[in-house]
Amino acid sequence: MTQSLRVPAQPTAARGFRHPGRIIAGAFLVAVAVGTALLSLPMATPGPGRADLLTALFHATSAVCVTGLATVDTGTYWSGFGQAVILLLIQAGGLGIMTLASLFALLLSRRLGLRARLVAQAETKSLSAADVRRVLGRVVVFSLVSETVVAVVLATRFAVGYDEPLPYAVYSGVFHAVSAFNNAGFSLNADSLIGYVTDPWVSLPIAAAVIVGGLGFPVVFELARSWRRPRTWSVLTRITVVVTLALLVVGTLGYLLAEWRNPRTLGPLGAGDTILAGFVAGVMPRTAGFNNLDMSAVLPETLFLTDALMFIGGGSAGTAGGIKVTTFGLLAYVLWAELRGDPDVEVGRRRVPATNQRQALAVALLSIGVVAVATFAMEALTDFGFEQVLFETVSAFSTVGLSTGITADLPPGAQLLVVALMFIGRIGPLTLASGLALRERARLYQLPEERTIVG
Repeated sequence: MTQSLRVPAQPTAARGFRHPGRIIAGAFLVAVAVGTALLSLPMATPGPGRADLLTALFHATSAVCVTGLATVDTGTYWSGFGQAVILLLIQAGGLGIMTLASLFALLLSRRLGLRARLVAQAETKSLSAADVRRVLGRVVVFSLVSETVVAVVLATRFAVGYDEPLPYAVYSGVFHAVSAFNNAGFSLNADSLIGYVTDPWVSLPIAAAVIVGGLGFPVVFELARSWRRPRTWSVLTRITVVVTLALLVVGTLGYLLAEWRNPRTLGPLGAGDTILAGFVAGVMPRTAGFNNLDMSAVLPETLFLTDALMFIGGGSAGTAGGIKVTTFGLLAYVLWAELRGDPDVEVGRRRVPATNQRQALAVALLSIGVVAVATFAMEALTDFGFEQVLFETVSAFSTVGLSTGITADLPPGAQLLVVALMFIGRIGPLTLASGLALRERARLYQLPEERTIVG
């Protein structure tokens, strides 16, 4: 009598995570479809009639993908119901991407960790329902607590400093807090944060929410446990913190140096207000989308700096977009190791595997390719200048939401292109990175090595 060997079935969660692209794309497509349907309802707009399908699709995608680009004024075009739908879509999109990214990080750490390589049994250990519940619970609590703190500060300021009625002050505080933490950039004000450019009680809490939300849950959780022991930080936390601080300094100094004497931006402000405005402006390209300066009035060098900051984006497993600071930071370490002639790439007394390096390179190069092709297409579809088109394209792909003011004037074809860019930019880097990591497999042989000429 022969006995057949049965392989234990893996839980549904683990089987699903074998194809991360399907999960992410499917979830976001459903959210966009539901949001489009809700924003198309007559009650979503205050006047007679309803929003046309393209307007509803554009804003549903922008909200779910936490981008912030808009073709209409959020505070006046949409009714209270429409604004509530946008707020819920922002929350769903931000929580969704943080939860999925955190779960993938947990799964990949088990799949690719040292224990999995040393102990064969650990390779079959899958993501359990308890793990999913724990990660989901922590992400939700972390998000809601952060948003509540910022909302209380903003609501108090709006009520006391601007004499807003208490119900509207609370509503505005909650809306801007959720939008800021999720790096969405939607505002109830037609001029975004320009009216608060010299008000630290509004600008700084929003900037803080943008930074915290953009760091990513795994990094924030590790910092909360061991912020006093930097030597024990993981490679992810070390790269995220170092690159984030560096980009904040570069963004702030870049805006201050370029715009200090610009009469249409920082020029009329006093020294203290200028530094405040420069810092907040330097934070927003981290894919937040709020603007405290008129982006149509900034200098070309400032637009170029903002393009670079937007493309890099924020931290992995956070609400920010872009290629992520971990991708950029890892490539910087690769470059540094190559310049020094080191055989390995080391970060904080840890050696980064070659697979991680190739994944970072793949994400960066494919993202550059998407932006390049989209910019070419946008140039063909519109009559705007190259600087404006490139800025809009990078902003959409990196889910930033900053604009030089051309979004509302884009023809329908260009608006659909922006919709596609926002969707690809939101799910693309995470889908690609996790998909590449899950496809890693051992090879039992190696081909002969041969060098080629580089450069």
